[in-house]
Amino acid sequence: MKEQLEKIYSNAANDISKAASINDLEQIKAKYLSRKGEFNEIKKNLKNLSNEDKRIIGSLANEITEKLEASIKEKHDVFYQAELNKKLQQERIDVTLPGKFIPRGKVHPITSTTNEIVAIFQSLGFSVVESDKSPEVETEYFNFDMLNIPKDHPARDVQDTFYTTIAQNVVLRSQTSGAQIHVMEEQKPPIRVISPGRVYRNENINARKNNFFHQIEGLYVDKNITFGDLKGVLNEFIRIYFGSSRPTRFRSSFFPFTEPSAEVDVQCIMCGGKGCKTCSGTGWLEILGAGMVDPNVLNGVGIDPEVYSGFAFGMGIERLAMLKYAIDDIRLFFNDDLRFLKQF
Repeated sequence: MKEQLEKIYSNAANDISKAASINDLEQIKAKYLSRKGEFNEIKKNLKNLSNEDKRIIGSLANEITEKLEASIKEKHDVFYQAELNKKLQQERIDVTLPGKFIPRGKVHPITSTTNEIVAIFQSLGFSVVESDKSPEVETEYFNFDMLNIPKDHPARDVQDTFYTTIAQNVVLRSQTSGAQIHVMEEQKPPIRVISPGRVYRNENINARKNNFFHQIEGLYVDKNITFGDLKGVLNEFIRIYFGSSRPTRFRSSFFPFTEPSAEVDVQCIMCGGKGCKTCSGTGWLEILGAGMVDPNVLNGVGIDPEVYSGFAFGMGIERLAMLKYAIDDIRLFFNDDLRFLKQF
């Protein structure tokens, strides 16, 4: 049996030396070392030997098996490395070549500005009005009547407002303020909401005005709300939005749905208050309108102005984006010019 093992080993070693590929080595391994291989067949007959012969022949069989496995592995590694080198040579990649440009979409500056403003007011405790309470096609009842805007107010003229052919009193909303009426009719104080959305006005289009733009309306109604609360909220918004505390001023103004009313200015971002073309030499830029909710508006929605008070504010999103990013023409937001949009 010893001679038989040595003969099989010699034949196997000779086959390994002649192997020309990994496939040849797999066939040799199957022939000699598999369960049905020649070495395994000899091992099956060990049971017929004496204990001493079993030890000698078994040890020799194991030794030969290990040698063959090592030889097969060594030659396998040689073939594998040769094939790998050939493949790398044929599929060589020049890593110094520039990569392929894959265009990526970006969020529109109006959308990103809206999201930023909404996030700031949410951090201050305001929630966003649901879309069904802030429709773009609105009745005069919500867009004008309930906001204390009289029938003869210039804002109701067709020169300022888009009236639809759906019905005589249906308009494209000219402000997001109507959302506060929807909310107050269905919800009792405390109320603290914001309503972003698109608005439409019959304006001549130029660098500063467009007949379609975006606003955010804010409303806070509760007991003991004062003008000081309004100033505190808006000053904090300005600080966060512009990245630092900026001088502000509240100028007396008039809006039919707030009393007292104010327009809010910030120190000019371009000149730091020294006076420039952007601020018309004043050193100030108007950013929003605000005021305490008029008692007539509260009465109209069934909220007792003797018990509750509140403030409202509205701001143009395009204007805030223009101030923050030094954009001098509102029309750029709507022209789909990739040269402009890629900057954001």
